[in-house]
This record gives sequence, structure tokens and C-alpha cells, in this order.
Amino acid sequence: MNKQVLQANREQAERLAELGMRLAQLRQQQDISIEEVARTTRIQPRLLRAIEEGNLDVLPEPVYIQSFLRQYAEAIGLDGAEFAIAFPARFGLPELRPSWRSLPGAQLRPVHLYLLYMFLIVSAVNGLSYFLNRSSTQAQLPEVQRLQPAPGAVIGPVSPQSATPINNVAAKPGPQKFVRVGLTLTSQSWVRVVADGKTEYEGVLSEGAQKTWVADKQVVVRAGNAGGVMVTYNDSQAKQLGQPGAIEEMAFPPDPRFANLPPVVNEMTVGPDRAF
Repeated sequence: MNKQVLQANREQAERLAELGMRLAQLRQQQDISIEEVARTTRIQPRLLRAIEEGNLDVLPEPVYIQSFLRQYAEAIGLDGAEFAIAFPARFGLPELRPSWRSLPGAQLRPVHLYLLYMFLIVSAVNGLSYFLNRSSTQAQLPEVQRLQPAPGAVIGPVSPQSATPINNVAAKPGPQKFVRVGLTLTSQSWVRVVADGKTEYEGVLSEGAQKTWVADKQVVVRAGNAGGVMVTYNDSQAKQLGQPGAIEEMAFPPDPRFANLPPVVNEMTVGPDRAF
């Protein structure tokens, strides 16, 4: 079989040299340059020169060489198909039966890999989008509070005589228990927050930081740069804690006994002779 292959290569080289020489002569007779043929056929000039010189080492597979010969011949006015058929692209070698792995259907070509990558990317994006939408939807759902029977309420059938009309029952508003204080930093400042006598925060807050603290009785805020701290009390309008660079301390409300009064901001500066 090796002898047959060598003989086939020798015959291809001889045919290519003969056909290439003929193409070169016809091209020169018509005063056509290699570059013009390359522009017409879109074949690289080095490959066209290899065809004219009969150099098989530079050229690709015989099937492609036959296609180059056809295009070259048509570019200089010959019948490309009839001219190229003189080059032996195939020989009567025993055909090897390919395995299933070498079949075109079992091989992944670049276009197949590209489509596979695109499918994986689209699937990943859709899955991530679904997960994020589901998480945001669950976060927006209001918290459902369970209804619990009031102490002493009777669960069971109620007679019409003992039933109380619903529209006559009014819920009694209970006293407001929470003190809500919010801080917004317009510039960096050291801050200490004490809620109901317990230090909830002490440290440096950066510009743009927003914090909120809630207490049952009282919230005390102390800042090292009062001018850079905006404070709100029970959703009131934000006010500046004090002058820039000044150390200020505020209590919300001023006295626990007045926790249910309308929002009032009590500004006070703590000196060495005053204790809060």
C-alpha cells in the first residue's frame, strides 16, 4: 500500500508540474500578473506560484489543488472543470472503512461547539434571571401575621343572642412604644448610639451611610462631627445634629415620660459640668 501511495504522489507531482507550466505560459501570453489572478480567484499568490512550479509541499490536499486549478484556469479564460479534471485528486486505493468515531456525525465541529456554548450561556442566564425574580418577588410579599384568639375568647358555635355585632367592636389603640431615630451622614463622623441605656453602636460612619435604631423609651446619639449628621425622630423631617466639627449629643425624646408626645428633637451639648 505504501508503494501505491508513493506512486500516486509521484504521478500527482508530474501532472501538477505539467498543468502549472501550461497555466503559467497562458497567463504570460495574456500579460496577466499573479496578483491579478489572486484577486480574481482569492487564492494566495504563493499558492498560485507553487501550482506553476509544481511544488506539492506548499499546497494542501489534492482535492483543494484540483479546485485551485479550476479557478486558476477560469481566471485566464479556460474551461476550469475540463482543465482541472486532468489532475488526479483521487486514486483507486483500497477504501478503509472508518470507525464510528471518525464519521462526520460523531465529530464536534467548531460550529457545533459554538452552538453548544451559546445554549449553555442562554440556559445559565435564564436560570439566574428566574432565581433573582423569584427572590425579589418573595422579598416584596407582605409578612402574614397569624391571627390568635384574644385571652378569654370562646372558640366554637356562638348563639345569635350572645353574638355581638362586628361593627360595634372597635379596637382600642394602645400606647406607642417605639422610639425610632434615623441617621444620615453627609460627612464622616464618629457616632455613639445608646438605646434604652444600652450602647447599640460606637464607631466611625462614612459619608452617605444611613442607620436606624429603635427603642422602647429613649435613644441617645452622640457625634464627633455634628454638622455631618442628619437625624430624624419618629419619621420627622431630618435636622442637622449640630455645627460642623462640634461634639453634640441628643436624646430622643428628652424624657421617657414624654415618649408618646409628637416628635421633638432636643439638641444639647454635653459639657464637663453637665451629665445626661
